[in-house]
Amino acid sequence: MQRRDIIKNAAITVFSAGLPFSGANAQSRYAKYAGQTVTMNIPSHPHYDAMVKILPAFTRETGIKVELDKLAIARLKDKQLLEMAKPKCDYDLASYLVMWKSEYVDKNLIRPLDPYLTHAALADPDFDIKDIISIYMENIGLVGGPKGYLAGPGARLYGLPYGADTSVLAYRRDIFAKHNLQPPETYEQLGTLLRVIKDKEGIGALASRGQAGHNCVHAWLLHLNPLGGAIFDDQWKPRFNDAAGVAALKFLQEVVATGPAGIPGYGNGESNAAFLQGQAAMFLDSTTMSGLVNDPTKSKVAGKIGWALHPRGTRRASCAGGFGLAIPKNARNGDAGFLLMQWLTSKAQDKAVSRVGGVPIRNSTMTDASLVQQYPEYSVFHEALKYANPDWRPIIPTWDKINVQALGVGISEALIGKKTAEAALNELVPTVTRIMRESGYPV
Repeated sequence: MQRRDIIKNAAITVFSAGLPFSGANAQSRYAKYAGQTVTMNIPSHPHYDAMVKILPAFTRETGIKVELDKLAIARLKDKQLLEMAKPKCDYDLASYLVMWKSEYVDKNLIRPLDPYLTHAALADPDFDIKDIISIYMENIGLVGGPKGYLAGPGARLYGLPYGADTSVLAYRRDIFAKHNLQPPETYEQLGTLLRVIKDKEGIGALASRGQAGHNCVHAWLLHLNPLGGAIFDDQWKPRFNDAAGVAALKFLQEVVATGPAGIPGYGNGESNAAFLQGQAAMFLDSTTMSGLVNDPTKSKVAGKIGWALHPRGTRRASCAGGFGLAIPKNARNGDAGFLLMQWLTSKAQDKAVSRVGGVPIRNSTMTDASLVQQYPEYSVFHEALKYANPDWRPIIPTWDKINVQALGVGISEALIGKKTAEAALNELVPTVTRIMRESGYPV
């Protein structure tokens, strides 16, 4: 059985199970919930900014009102944990980062989706869950399979991707043409370009995150995976300080040295802004950049950007990550929350949000002729997903602690010149090992 088939089976195939729907049933799906209010917790993020533009249609179609609690990404998890600890949560639907999924399930904070997807009065027979990009379903939605977070026996669906992304390279076509440069196919070529662009053009070569905590780890992972590295071996022993891990961190140090000033303090927003404002010639990160660079009100480089696959190191790899939607275990209006989740991730609304700058989660959207004409980069994005690694990071319940409190400190110290790449990673091994042992892993 191929991996995509495993994912589809794990992600519930009830929509082809012949449930007794009729046109009348479909029309009355929302009647019971008309007048209810769904409170949705969302991040400050380009995809959710696009979502706000289509959201009024949901209330017109269903009679269900929606209230949004929009927070900076850095505040999102703390607020969700606070709400989910109450007897009744103020949220009926919450957007979560991929790294939090296993922790939320381990703490019994979010509901499995199979009872909703098999509910004859709630589930939309035309939803076509198989059309959702399989790597996004696995990476963001599944918990309980191999390693606790991959598709396979024991995996169960707890969320749907919304604001999911993969990693690609964006580059300034005008600058590359001016200096007769080609977009890099390999890491060797990318490394050469860093100095060439810095020397010839006098601006940053590659925009990157680098802020202590999650952001600098995210930036390092973008290079670790293509260069053949990983956080743990198959026995959960740290291997991030091996030759591949050190090479990835040294590469990120070179990105800092040749990039726009301030990368060690850049979060996602600052990295995006550097590229959008013309302070860097390349951007290697999330496909959410697509909607931003195409918006002339936000971008000084609109119409000047080309797209390419994430460069190949020892292997071809691209990130799978981003946001998903989940229903808190203690939601007041969980059924109505599911109806909003289902509506937002439907074929029609995936296309609608993509047209106004969101990121698609469905194959049918990525390959839609009119959308590919509007966004030719979708062809590159769709190809990049073939190389997306579901084990890009170990999404275990304790990962966020390792990510923020351990790796996010040591990698930052290397980026500000406090420690060498080797010393920074080697000194982290005892800390990460202790965290894993305290969490019950046989390290």
